[in-house]
Amino acid sequence: MHSQPDVSLIVVSYRSAELVTRLVRSIDAAADGLSWRATVVDNWPGGDDLSELETLDERVTVVRTGENLGYSGGLNAGVASGSRGRFTVFLNPDLVLRPRSLHALVTELAGGSAAAVPLMVDEGGRRQDSLRREPTLLTTLGETIFGNGWAGRPQLLSEVVRDPAQYRRRHPVHWATGAALAVRTEVVDTVGPWDAERFFLYSEETDFARRIREGGGQVIFVPEAVVVHREGGSGSTPQLDALLQVNKLRYYRKWHGPVSSGLFLALLTARNVARPHRPGARAAVKALVSRRARAALPGGAR
Repeated sequence: MHSQPDVSLIVVSYRSAELVTRLVRSIDAAADGLSWRATVVDNWPGGDDLSELETLDERVTVVRTGENLGYSGGLNAGVASGSRGRFTVFLNPDLVLRPRSLHALVTELAGGSAAAVPLMVDEGGRRQDSLRREPTLLTTLGETIFGNGWAGRPQLLSEVVRDPAQYRRRHPVHWATGAALAVRTEVVDTVGPWDAERFFLYSEETDFARRIREGGGQVIFVPEAVVVHREGGSGSTPQLDALLQVNKLRYYRKWHGPVSSGLFLALLTARNVARPHRPGARAAVKALVSRRARAALPGGAR
C-alpha cells in the first residue's frame, strides 16, 4: 500500500501516448523532492498504447475509460480513481514541466492559496499569453473588434491578458488556459466535479476557476513555475473551433440571465461572421445559431 503523496497529478490522454511519456519523464525534476503519483486517464475508445507508462514508472497508473468522456469527464474519472495527495495538479498531455515548476506551485498552495497556475512558454521559450479575465460583454466586444490588435487597450475590453508586465509578477488572476492547474485537494473536494454535463471540451477551466473564486479562494499566477506547452498538441479542426465558441456561450449562460446571454450570443456571432476566411469561424456561426449543428459537434447535444 502506497503512502499518501504530496502531489497527485491527473492527465487526460486522447491518442497522446508519446506526449504523455515526455510529460511523465519531466515530473521528477519539476517536483524537486516532493513525492508524487500520476493518474493518466485514457479517453481513447480504441485503446491507446499507454501500457508502457506503468512500466516506465511505478508511480503512474493508467485508467482506461473505454469511451471518450471529454476533458471534464476524464478529469473527474482521474479524481475518482487516482491517489489523493495534499495537492492535486491537473495537466494537459502536451506539456513538459521545467525543473522545480511543480515545487513552486505547491509552495504557493502550501502558503494558503486555493489554486495556482504557471507561466507557459512554447518550445522555443517564448511566453504564451495564457492568463485570462472573466468573460463579460465588454471583454467580448473588445475581442470582437480588436482581436489580437491593440494589446495595450483597457482591461475592460480584453479577455486575454497581453501586458508583458503581468507575466513577470505573482498575482491573483481570474483564470488561465487549462493546460496546468494546481489546487489544494480540500478545495477540489469543496468545489466538486468538473462540469462534464455542460463542457465536453473547452470552458471547463473557466467554470472551475470561477467556482473556486465564488467559494472565496484565489487563483494565483506563479511566474517561477514554468511549463513548456506544445500549442496544437491536441489538434484542431473547424468542429473543435466551433465547440470553443459554443462552450463560451454555454459558460456565459450558466452564470448570467437570458437578456445578457442574448447579447453575448450576438457578439460571439458577430465576431465569427467578421472572419469568414476561417473555416472554424464559419462552423462556429452555424453552431451558434443552429441546435442541430451544435448537436453534431464533439460531445453532442448538451
